[in-house]
Amino acid sequence: MQALRPASSARAYSAAAKEMTVREALNSALDEEMSADPSVFLMGEEVGEYQGAYKISKGLLDKYGPDRVLDTPITEAGFTGIGVGAAYQGLRPVVEFMTFNFSMQAIDHIINSAAKSNYMSAGQISVPIVFRGPNGAAAGVGAQHSQCYAAWYAHVPGLKVLTPYSAEDARGLLKAAIRDPDPVVFLENELLYGESFPVSAEALDSSFCLPIGKAKIEREGKDVTITAFSKMVGYALQAAEILSKEGISAEVINLRSIRPLDRTAINASVRKTNRLVTVEEGFPQHGVGAEICMSVVEDSFEYLDAPVERIAGADVPMPYAANLERMAVPQVEDIVRAAKRACYRAVPMAATA
Repeated sequence: MQALRPASSARAYSAAAKEMTVREALNSALDEEMSADPSVFLMGEEVGEYQGAYKISKGLLDKYGPDRVLDTPITEAGFTGIGVGAAYQGLRPVVEFMTFNFSMQAIDHIINSAAKSNYMSAGQISVPIVFRGPNGAAAGVGAQHSQCYAAWYAHVPGLKVLTPYSAEDARGLLKAAIRDPDPVVFLENELLYGESFPVSAEALDSSFCLPIGKAKIEREGKDVTITAFSKMVGYALQAAEILSKEGISAEVINLRSIRPLDRTAINASVRKTNRLVTVEEGFPQHGVGAEICMSVVEDSFEYLDAPVERIAGADVPMPYAANLERMAVPQVEDIVRAAKRACYRAVPMAATA
């Protein structure tokens, strides 16, 4: 049986069509960074012999060997601690969680060891480690496998939190995360792995890298700003297309980075559109959308022509039943309704005494 190998270059994936799946983008980014830097290695459950639960590491064990593609026992606390220790010594581990829900088993190492060490050592210790894997709802996997951890980790000083949407996001942001001197939480989405996206010639180059902390305007508009990240970007774009047929021009911002958050891009857009809708699949209380709304209230309040609108997941553990699961996750129609509310009403006058 012929061994599976990663492509020697990302161009080999879909050069003719100039398209790439998110899975291919992540695989090619790992391959290129491991090839360029011998200190980079991958570890996690089933990343080697099985080539990853979602085949992100396909071919990497065959190419780089078991010293750099490490299959671990089912003990997140153990192998995450090993990864942080390796980062202390100057290596660049990429720690894969089969789902970010399992990162809860290792949260002491992520928060108290990785995130705080640079500060506690007065800058003498860098922790160049990436924690990556699927985050958020998938399809019928229950409450303990469906949670979004973007707001959780974005709360922590010392961590950077990235949320790719497209294949270009996945390639450019994962490369940036691996090269970064600080710990990065890299939140992928299981339902996006098989989706194909157009990729530019620039993104196919092995030197391609996206800046951390910079959002992307996916669609320009003038009537309402819609912020989203990960899979919700696709929903926001679908909503913008529906809104355009009703005469509403929506600007869609792909956040890409949750911490640091591109407050400049968000506020610049709101100052142009005068309205804001935030979209996330996480819980509504103390979420990413709440932080964005606060940033706009602090910096651009006088530009708002309507109250800010937050679209988030239901404030309940994720149901298992398919019909209830759909009700617990934001849908395109929810975004459309929120944008219409924002565009069809003005900020109400303050009540007089």
